[in-house]
Amino acid sequence: MTEMTMVQAINQTIELALEKDPSVVLLGEDVGTNGGVFRVTDGLINKFGKDRIIDTPLAESAIIGTAFGMSINGLKPIAEIQFMGFIYEAMDQIASQVARIRFKSAGRFNAPLVIRSPYGGGVRAPELHSDSLEALFSHTPGLKVVMPSNAYDAKGLLLAAIEDEDPVLFLEPMKLYRAFKEEVPDHPYTIPIGKAATLEEGNDITIVSWGPPIILLKKIVQIYKQKGISIELIDLRTIAPLDIETIVKSVTKTERLVIVHEAVKTNGVGAEIAALISERAIFSLVAPIIRVTGFDSPYPVTTVEEEWLPNLERISDAIDQIITYD
Repeated sequence: MTEMTMVQAINQTIELALEKDPSVVLLGEDVGTNGGVFRVTDGLINKFGKDRIIDTPLAESAIIGTAFGMSINGLKPIAEIQFMGFIYEAMDQIASQVARIRFKSAGRFNAPLVIRSPYGGGVRAPELHSDSLEALFSHTPGLKVVMPSNAYDAKGLLLAAIEDEDPVLFLEPMKLYRAFKEEVPDHPYTIPIGKAATLEEGNDITIVSWGPPIILLKKIVQIYKQKGISIELIDLRTIAPLDIETIVKSVTKTERLVIVHEAVKTNGVGAEIAALISERAIFSLVAPIIRVTGFDSPYPVTTVEEEWLPNLERISDAIDQIITYD
């Protein structure tokens, strides 16, 4: 076991995959010589060379188009989009080609491709650098969407994504890249894609979230524990496929549900979770489902982003409202 940041865990995972499987390649803007904008891929080009660590032009559509061609011809590419807000340029390749190839080829072809991208707010980044766009891709059949919140999960989920026979969008929270260290096994291991993690057992309220808000929610759970309120905290980890069974089981016990995510509220993943709970566990609920999210606007300027993001005050208001609902 070694104490690692998320950046270190992801770097080690890519290195292990490259060592194990000669068909794995890495491509993206500045991933080679510079080691990526966040140095996630630092040092890999020195070990594996330019044939496997490929610096690309600043052209997201070309990155994904090239990676897609590689994937249906026997390679296992890991393609990096430098910031998630830049991924719009590759939407056609991802939604029309990568995600559909198994379906439209009747199983003749598949795309074992991982698309990595940093996302999320709270780092004072300029426009188009902090967007959380997971809902766009959860609406894309054929594509798996993974969003870890810590170094241990990042390693296990990324290795599972690389080994998967179908395309995976692997989203990495910028705010958590170097926020803390935790013990991570040095050996390879996988975490099943599509399985949520229950981080805290509780009886009074279920809170479901993923990515950066998880760190704040862990603190909130402890604050409310001192007040005698028991919160069950679920880290979804995977957006598609969605582990609704874990949420249903929890809500059946706690009878209350709060959903927290950074992305805008309307048509977000939280809305899908709320709809599924309404379908499967509505008679277990004793209060309306509450969503605490980003607002329905473009990501704001840095001076107000802490108010735009789910924060301690907004989440606490939701908890207080749902626990006292009559």
